[in-house]
Order: sequence, then C-alpha cells, then structure tokens
Amino acid sequence: MELTKEDRMFLASVEDKFRQCAGQYRMTYTGFLDLRARSLAEKLCRELTRGDDGVRYGFSGGYDDAERVLAFFLPDYMEEPELPLAVIRAKAPSAGRKLTHRDYLGSLTGLGIKREMIGDILVNDAGADIIIMDDIEDFLLMNYSQAGRVSLELSALPLSELSIPEARTMMIKDTVASLRLDNVISSAFKLSRAKASEAIRSGLVFVNGLQAEKTDMKVDEGDKLVLRGKGKAYLHEVGNQTRKDRTYVLIERYI
Repeated sequence: MELTKEDRMFLASVEDKFRQCAGQYRMTYTGFLDLRARSLAEKLCRELTRGDDGVRYGFSGGYDDAERVLAFFLPDYMEEPELPLAVIRAKAPSAGRKLTHRDYLGSLTGLGIKREMIGDILVNDAGADIIIMDDIEDFLLMNYSQAGRVSLELSALPLSELSIPEARTMMIKDTVASLRLDNVISSAFKLSRAKASEAIRSGLVFVNGLQAEKTDMKVDEGDKLVLRGKGKAYLHEVGNQTRKDRTYVLIERYI
C-alpha cells in the first residue's frame, strides 16, 4: 500500500520512540493504534530491531486479542513492560436506552480527548469498561458524567479486574479452491471472491495483525483474519481435499 503523508509522519514518531529507548535506556511507548497503524508500526519495528540495539518491541491493549493496542519498546534489562494503562468502569442505569460503543466514544472525544488515548471500549449490559492511558484517569473521573444523554457512575479499576464480554462465534464448514487469502476471506465473511479481492486491494484485510497486500497470499491453519467493518475470524482447521481438488476448511467467525 502506498504511504500517505500522515503515514510517514506516524512512522517517524514510532522510530523516535525506538531511538529514545535505545539512547536513553528506558521503556517508551506510543498511544493506542488502530489496525492499519499497528500493521505499519510492526513492519517498521521488524526493520529497526534487525540491528543489535538491545531493544525489544511488543504490542498490548490490556488484554489478549485487544483491537486497539499501543506499541512499546523495552531496553534489554527489562523483562516485562509496565504498561501505562488503566480501566474506567462506566455504569449506566438499567432502565432506558442501552448505550452503544458509539455513544461512549462520541462522549469521550466530545471532552476533547484524542483517540490515541482511548483503547478498547468493552460494552456490557451494565455499562462499559473503557481502557485508557493512565494519565487521563483523574480527568475522566472528574469530568466524564454522561454518554448519549445518559448519566454515568464511574470508578477506576486495575487491568486485572477488566470485564471482557464472552465472545460469540459461529463455526463455518466449507471448501475452498485453494488457501489463497481471497478464497478464505470470501468463505469467512460470505462475500463473492471479487468483493473479497476488492477488500484486500483496498487495505481492509489484516492477517495476524498485518495489513494484507496480495489477494493470492497463502493463509495457514490458526491465522487470524480481520475484515475491517465486518469483524474477525480464525482459520480454525485445514482438512483434506475433496474429489474435485477443493480443500475442506473450518473457520471460526466472531459475531
């Protein structure tokens, strides 16, 4: 994918974090990244860490399988990152309209908070757990009082008490002509192969966190597939071939 001016500026900021870690011998980190930014950052980090700078990198959003993550850089003396993350639990009244992800996000950005300060917003029946950079915790506790015109009751929690909604998935049994990415995306998200190919070429498909660029990329058992705007799926199992030389696949799709 061709890089935009904004992409190049973003990558320069990531490289600065890497250089700071190497030069100042301390952990550094970015703000929260979306799928595309994470993909760009990971490709750059692979290049930067090929040299012997004693710097390691990783990504975390506070829990396994987080969609929005920060990139962190560790000097060689640090075993584990001390992530600057916190959780705000927003409790909404049980009566009335149920708030959505959009309600919470809109009200947060309406306070002037930059998107890079906000991680995943995990909506549940009682309200939502919102992962944030910890330096805005006090500000939110004092100023965040409603979303979608609904009053909220807030509390601050450690990451260990984060409430992760139970995932709902469906298993898709199918056959594909081959394990090309466009074939598997077509099967996982019930698209025509042409639309799957178009999505890949438009930069909407990610494999194991990296933005896919080729429709004929081979995918393997266990790969995580994300189609932006449609959700995610895992290639759970690759089976034998049929008599017509198609391949059995079992795909776990999140719904």
